[in-house]
Amino acid sequence: MTRQQLFSRGIRDSFAMAVGILPFGLIFGTLAGAAGLTLWQAVGMSLLVYAGSAQLIALSLLGTGASVLVILLTTFIVNLRHVLYSATLQPYVGRLPQHWRLLLAFWLTDETFAVVQRFYLLHGDKPLAQWYWLGVASSLYACWVGSSLAGVLFGQAVPDLASWGLEFAMLATFIGIVVPLLRNRPQIAAALAAGAVALATLHWPYKLGLMAAAFSGIAVGVLLERRQTQQHPARELHS
Repeated sequence: MTRQQLFSRGIRDSFAMAVGILPFGLIFGTLAGAAGLTLWQAVGMSLLVYAGSAQLIALSLLGTGASVLVILLTTFIVNLRHVLYSATLQPYVGRLPQHWRLLLAFWLTDETFAVVQRFYLLHGDKPLAQWYWLGVASSLYACWVGSSLAGVLFGQAVPDLASWGLEFAMLATFIGIVVPLLRNRPQIAAALAAGAVALATLHWPYKLGLMAAAFSGIAVGVLLERRQTQQHPARELHS
């Protein structure tokens, strides 16, 4: 496939994820306006930060009068999951020039990871595959920034927009991201363990429960995969 074909396919494959991003961006824009951010401050945050969860957490911390250091540390912890995403995709993009890797790293989000990883699993390290990633990422980036802008504008006209329950779309999107990736027992056990720990640590400060859940899921998954490999070495060799 040519660059243009891969880029267009990436845009097309991103549409399903964009459905979940749109209401999430609307919510952020609405809350940003309610928190006192100007139009350009809210849109600028989406342009430069491009991390929905971190942006919403930053808004809530700003509302409580938290210090800049607390906001930076909290958003850093929340976004540590991207280290795992990067490590998973690194074998496919490690050979690319630095300017490509920097651009794709900035545009790496939960939704982008889900779409791009599936592409690599199906097609391997295909030549020019970075153009597929670029199509996915640029489409979702435009969707996030555009919906954030719309949220600020609609939030001024419809003050109670955040109470419409639009956040359910993001929950559905994350379910759609996770479930197709659960293909064996270790992966299912890891997801269940992470979910249980996330619920148990729901009230931990600064969203530290998210990292506890992530590390718990990783530990369970790695432990069970190692045990499975020891019990069925031949099966793992040929899988």
